[in-house]
Amino acid sequence: MANRGNWGGKLGFILAAAGSAIGLGNIWKFPYITGIHGGGAFVIVYLICILLVGLPIMMAEIYFGKMTQKSPVGAFKHFESKKIISKQFYLVGWLGVISSILVLSFYSVVAGWAWHYLYLSFNGFSGTDAEVTSLFGKLYVNPYIQLGWHTLMMVVTVWIISKGVSKGIEKASKVLMPILFIILLGLMFYSLTLSGGMKAVRFMFYPDFSKIDAEGVIQALGHSFFTLSLGMGAMITYGSYLKKDVNIVKSSIIISILDTVIALVAGVMIFSIVFSYDLKATSGPSLIFKTLPVIFAKMPGGQIVAILFFILLIFAALTSAISLLEVAVSYFVDEKNWTRKKATVVIGLFIYLLGILSAISSLKIMNETYLDFFDNITTKYFLPIGGLFTILIFAYGIDHKAKMEELNLNPLVYQLFNWTIRIITPAVLIFIILNKMGVFKA
Repeated sequence: MANRGNWGGKLGFILAAAGSAIGLGNIWKFPYITGIHGGGAFVIVYLICILLVGLPIMMAEIYFGKMTQKSPVGAFKHFESKKIISKQFYLVGWLGVISSILVLSFYSVVAGWAWHYLYLSFNGFSGTDAEVTSLFGKLYVNPYIQLGWHTLMMVVTVWIISKGVSKGIEKASKVLMPILFIILLGLMFYSLTLSGGMKAVRFMFYPDFSKIDAEGVIQALGHSFFTLSLGMGAMITYGSYLKKDVNIVKSSIIISILDTVIALVAGVMIFSIVFSYDLKATSGPSLIFKTLPVIFAKMPGGQIVAILFFILLIFAALTSAISLLEVAVSYFVDEKNWTRKKATVVIGLFIYLLGILSAISSLKIMNETYLDFFDNITTKYFLPIGGLFTILIFAYGIDHKAKMEELNLNPLVYQLFNWTIRIITPAVLIFIILNKMGVFKA
């Protein structure tokens, strides 16, 4: 078998795994769904969901990787060989690999939008509100510009992965993540000096439960799962590079806290800016590429803020893209004995070519763009189904003694944890899947 590599230290793993979790969803999606569902009350529900859904699945995925030292497919094959699961369940690992490929193919295109807006930021946003807002429409219908930025995003991602676990992923994470934290904190403190700063704090942290409804709870449940990069094999893959002395529980808690804190800080930053210019918190998905550029054009020092903001967005996207490509690469290194460079170039090229479909908005499949199609089948079906089978195998297939020894939990805490992963977490995932499939609506 080709040399898989290992993390150089615990910090490298924490930063890389946090980087995988911290992506466009933290800085883009979390603020707007928080705005739509009333702020503070949604945040509290979301935190509860992280505790009951996100954290247990993350622990399960890291456990599988650490125990087997294999990619997602190899990990589930290992459990099949040990008679822990029946043969067909190793397809769960394949579902993770396929999901990572599909997600990265369109994620790279979306990340390319941030690259384009960074380029625009250096010239400054100018013109009427309508002219600034129309910039995104011009980008979206121009396949050549989208392909150019998609190419850059994939080249950078492939280059980092080709360097290996320690010299590539870990080294990049140790550079990208601290800069990301510094930029985000700097932007938050700046935004708090604006007139809407305190209003944003109240909106985010003073709950009004009359504003939360069933749809808000469903959104919180879904996002608590997707925000941590679960169900696509990323945490299994990163866990497989761990040494035996790393504590799974502590690592999972730290990663979840970092991911959540980044989302909350991003929310405070964005709502401070939005409220300062008398815009609604419910601006929706267009917030980042339509609403904020209009504000950047008006605010003092807006050009500098815009440049820093889109650098932040790019760094967040890149750390997630790295983990997505690594899932597929690890499979071919482990199962096909390919060299890392061969696996990275071949799979990276395949994902790049697949991404061309998402970059050309005029192309349709089943009456929707390829970007929306790939997004929908992965987020609605592949990821939650992968997460469901992962937690079920962890809860019912893995021996209690083995779990207790590895997780090193207090017996009472373990009993509560075991009850959660056997009943609550699977029930919530089934609820999410059925809701996404349209079986019932809130």
